Amino acid sequence: MKHQKPSKPYWEMTKAELAAATAEFDQEFIGDTFHELSPEDMAQWERARRKRGRPVKGRGAQMIAVSLERGLLARSDRHARKLGLTRSALIARGLEAVLNHRHKE
Repeated sequence: MKHQKPSKPYWEMTKAELAAATAEFDQEFIGDTFHELSPEDMAQWERARRKRGRPVKGRGAQMIAVSLERGLLARSDRHARKLGLTRSALIARGLEAVLNHRHKE
């Protein structure tokens, strides 16, 4: 028995529509009707269960601790916000710029 999404939200249903939409939950021992998941259902369950996380860029990311002077950090955060970047993205851009400049010399 596949669960079908109701045609409209529960809070907009009449009493009769709500009773019909939720009738399956009134059965006793409904757990007895369960079965093992098919390979397709299992794959879908695993995808849903997985944490979303960040997409992998390059070889992945590693968290590090860096000490910065508070004024510099505040200025960099303001600049990152103006550019629509995260602090990490701004720092990564700066490192890339420095490293690429060093290789050109």
